[in-house]
Amino acid sequence: MSGGGGKLIRDAVHGDIGFSALEMAVVDTRPVQRLRGIRQLGASHLVYPSAMHTRFEHSLGTAWLAKRLLAELAARGTPLPAEDEVAVPLAALLHDVTHWPFGHTFEDERRLFVRHDEDEERLARYLAEPALAAALAASGVGARVRELLTARVGTAAEIIAGVVGADLLDYLRRDAYGTGLRQDYDDRIFRSFISLDGRLTVDLQKRGLLRHDVLSELIHLLRVRYNLTERVYYHHAKMVAGAMISKALELALEAGRIRRDEIYDLADESFLWLLAQRLADQPGAAALLDDLACRRLYKRVYQTSLAGWQVQGVSTAQQAELAARYHYDIAGRRAAEERLAAALGLDPAAVLIYCPAPTMQLKESTVPVCVEPGRATTLAELGSAEVSSLADKYRGLWKLLVCVRRGHEASFARAGELAAELFGAANLLDLHQRGGLAFGSAGD
Repeated sequence: MSGGGGKLIRDAVHGDIGFSALEMAVVDTRPVQRLRGIRQLGASHLVYPSAMHTRFEHSLGTAWLAKRLLAELAARGTPLPAEDEVAVPLAALLHDVTHWPFGHTFEDERRLFVRHDEDEERLARYLAEPALAAALAASGVGARVRELLTARVGTAAEIIAGVVGADLLDYLRRDAYGTGLRQDYDDRIFRSFISLDGRLTVDLQKRGLLRHDVLSELIHLLRVRYNLTERVYYHHAKMVAGAMISKALELALEAGRIRRDEIYDLADESFLWLLAQRLADQPGAAALLDDLACRRLYKRVYQTSLAGWQVQGVSTAQQAELAARYHYDIAGRRAAEERLAAALGLDPAAVLIYCPAPTMQLKESTVPVCVEPGRATTLAELGSAEVSSLADKYRGLWKLLVCVRRGHEASFARAGELAAELFGAANLLDLHQRGGLAFGSAGD
């Protein structure tokens, strides 16, 4: 325990982290405690069994690092106003309060709901919970906290969730720790932040000279982010598992078996339990959920990606067209899944299409940096070959998949052929098995 009613908490990633009585009043509310039941990495524990850390732990870590960034800004001579010294840690504790079970899958990958950080109705509902509302009112900065939770630009908001802020700095370490991957960045990055022109900025200069060591550490941070993206966030088995969960939810919503407002108070396991109960009399959906419970993940039968990484892949124009049909158009994706299932003589729940957005990019390259006293630019504008290479590698992570329930192995080859005809692109899984993949230049 720390003085004044605050608390010292032992965190697996950051060690002992301290919170004031005011901050603990927010932590000990139902909306924040609910996050103990929502895994940070969604279905990634089916790939990395130790990836069981939650959004509650991440919220504590983000708030702690936000406090550290506030202290660093003050030490560098660019302190924030007194109101923000109080409001920023509180907003950091609440920055994920609107998360639902498997939220990124439902919102970003399958587009069933509005993004958690863009849903003002959802935010209002959680902030109106009596204990949380009372804690924010007692803080005297409740209005500023809510403003920070919806802001995108400005030093205070960027400390919490900027492209390189406390959110990123916590989850990179926490996700690497949870998955057992040996990835980390150096703490010297914290000493490089300043507030410049109202933006959280990485100071890459000292007395007008470029600090190559700080630039190297910032690029290393981006490299850590890419490695986790490649190996965890877009691991094919994690994507398939997430799509299976989403497919079950889509079937439940379509059949009127679950309502959106029932999800507000659910955690991962209670959500899956409710889905299983509501879909028990739907054979295809029930079998899907049973497969998921036993980790019988659907088998990839078709895959394509961008040309340039595998020259037989699709052009950027084809990628945009495929995304328009199977990512942004939920009904179109569902109809295509049903057509493939019908052609294969399978239950509609036995086939799924996974098509991510075509906007996968190295957004951290937009972080403001200072290379001349008093003037900011972005990291991307420095023309670093390493940053450009990472940006290209991000684009190469895009993959469109078709997956079929195990037990239908006799249909796998035909499913791959039908998908190739549907999408107008060769099946890279077949080419890989035949040793026919090659690397070359990207094309349009």
